[in-house]
Amino acid sequence: MEVAVRQSAQPAEIIRQHVLAFLQSEAQFSLGSLELPSDNPLATYVEIMEVTQLGTTRNGATLVSFWQADLKVHVFTLSDVPPEADVIEAPDGDGGEDMSPCSQFILPRRDFQGLWGSLVLEPGCKERLVDFASSSLHFAAAGVQPHVISSNRMVLLHGPPGTGKTTLCKALAQKLAVRLSHVYEGAVLVEIHSHSLFSKWFSESGKLVARLFEHIQELVDDESCMVCLLIDEVESLTSARSSAASGSEPSDAVRVVNAILTQLDRLKRFPNVLTLCTTNLASSIDAAFVDRADIKAFIGLPPTAGCYTILRDCMEELMRVGLVAPPLEIAPVRRDLHVLLFAAFCARALAQCNDTLSIIWLVRYRALILMR
Repeated sequence: MEVAVRQSAQPAEIIRQHVLAFLQSEAQFSLGSLELPSDNPLATYVEIMEVTQLGTTRNGATLVSFWQADLKVHVFTLSDVPPEADVIEAPDGDGGEDMSPCSQFILPRRDFQGLWGSLVLEPGCKERLVDFASSSLHFAAAGVQPHVISSNRMVLLHGPPGTGKTTLCKALAQKLAVRLSHVYEGAVLVEIHSHSLFSKWFSESGKLVARLFEHIQELVDDESCMVCLLIDEVESLTSARSSAASGSEPSDAVRVVNAILTQLDRLKRFPNVLTLCTTNLASSIDAAFVDRADIKAFIGLPPTAGCYTILRDCMEELMRVGLVAPPLEIAPVRRDLHVLLFAAFCARALAQCNDTLSIIWLVRYRALILMR
């Protein structure tokens, strides 16, 4: 369970005890947000109280009894600090240029809240990623010998464009910041701008990579802070070096790959670092980089039931803001759901739609779903 609180003088442990007392009074609960009565003391400083994971329940039950549950309550405060573009100054006398190679996000943050639940992926995909990432960080924090249990704490997500890989990385970093808040006092997401690491000057790109990772090392030196490093479209920095032999890649690109691999190997000795990478072109990445990834997860297009869930959520949002007339009851997802049912649902919604833009939106998605 995740509990987001306002800035409060109440210690996290006191809030946790109040939350457990409230859940005990409710007796049963299910996935999703829990409403607090206005007269409950928690209402004064709790913003969000949400059950985010039920685990395995008997017969697929959606309700869990307080007395049978193994509750883990995570108390945290959402950050409203805007992302900061880090500027790294060129060394004196080097003649180089200042650069802004990355953005820094303080976690957990308000604009990332809800990302995890909005992603519709293959069943179990998100759970496997968060379990692996949290276990890797726990092993490193506990001092597990890397020569015995090797772990680079690197995740590589690959798949077609538009499937939510980057969003999943940000949501995963947010989830870890919440779940490991009892281990780390703070958390930060560093998003690397790959395009800013290439220079028009020969052999300068490798130096830019080294300067970037020197800056990152300043962050990870603080072991009380968890650092998630996000490299989006990593193929632009780690293209296969074998291509250089055929002349299809410039030799400067090879220097960048070498620098990236060297710097990532240096980061391994810090137990508070997790590297998250995404790519649309897994086959073009250097084999040495792929081999360093502990988990390589394919993020593909959602299944039929997932498409239904996405479109249903879109319809619910249009209804919430009044662009589509409610009182339509949206059916839950069922295993035997046929796409034509949703097409019929869209047709019914069209009859009650009172906005031209929404009509265009619904016609478009009704046509798409009929084509499947």
